[in-house]
Amino acid sequence: MKTILAIDSFKGCMSSSEVEETIAGVLNKNGVETLCLPMSDGGEGMLPVFTSAMGGTLEPVYIHDQMMRRVDAQYGVMPDGTAIIEVAQACGLTLVKEEERNPMRSTTYGVGELLSRAIKRGCRNFIIGLGGTGTSDAGIGMIRALVDIFARGKSFDEALKTELGECRFTLASDVDNPLCGKNGAAHVYAPQKGATPEMIEQLDRRARLFAEKSALHFGFDKSNEPGAGAAGGLGYAFMQYLGAEMKSGADLLLDLTDFNGKIKDADLIMTGEGSADRQTLMGKLPQRILMRGKQLGVPVGLVAGRVEDREELLSAGFSFVESITPEGMPLEDAIKKEVAFSNLRRFATSLVYEKT
Repeated sequence: MKTILAIDSFKGCMSSSEVEETIAGVLNKNGVETLCLPMSDGGEGMLPVFTSAMGGTLEPVYIHDQMMRRVDAQYGVMPDGTAIIEVAQACGLTLVKEEERNPMRSTTYGVGELLSRAIKRGCRNFIIGLGGTGTSDAGIGMIRALVDIFARGKSFDEALKTELGECRFTLASDVDNPLCGKNGAAHVYAPQKGATPEMIEQLDRRARLFAEKSALHFGFDKSNEPGAGAAGGLGYAFMQYLGAEMKSGADLLLDLTDFNGKIKDADLIMTGEGSADRQTLMGKLPQRILMRGKQLGVPVGLVAGRVEDREELLSAGFSFVESITPEGMPLEDAIKKEVAFSNLRRFATSLVYEKT
């Protein structure tokens, strides 16, 4: 029996590789052939997953975080010169303590610095992972950094045509929110980044004003494009100012790794994420993998740290939907790494017995 493991990270707890290697360790001991394919949809952990899958290397850099403090970061470089950028390296929510979170002050300036390092290295093709940010500045900080670095003595339009004109940007994200409004970046995502109700209104007004001025300047407006609200509005800035194209992060990785070719002779695909519910079916990685399994007639099972809406997930076509966390275990205990590893091994052992 051949089982493909294609599981996203259990965010804040275990990486994709850690989840898959733990399950594979149990299955392999019991005679089950496994193939581990570390996964990411463009969010947390995207950088090592994409870089490894594409045979690249990680380049260390020194930039500013969202509070303008110096911080170590990395970007990936592929053999063909393509750069992999995970914006959370510069403005990730996990880079600041909970009491420091303030999207009125936080900036995406470091994202612009990351881009500039790769551009100066000679990279012209970029895959950008949008996710896990602690900012909501509509990408204003990123644009400011690019102006500071590339537009010295010239207009930003001139810099766009020269230093940035040859660059191509592909955005990896599963978010389809617009920039502004009730479904926009501020209203939907800023609360988890520390925004109060008053801040949310201010952030939304700021983003709307930025988009209006940008539209007057360029003669077109990308603020209502699907994904413009991703990463606190970074999606908008990339599309409006840098001509970026938005793609499903999951599909992008699956295509780059020839996922369909790897699963065609499999007996089972196991996918998953930290928390699974009906939103999983809204274009997230497990749903994308389910679609591919259906196309090739390979059953797809779902495992998660936490599961809600089980019947809805089963109705969508998953062959099983399982939580590794025992019923009644408090969340603060379940997300402890050693506890999660133990729960994951228990799940894998139960799976072996069910299949034999």
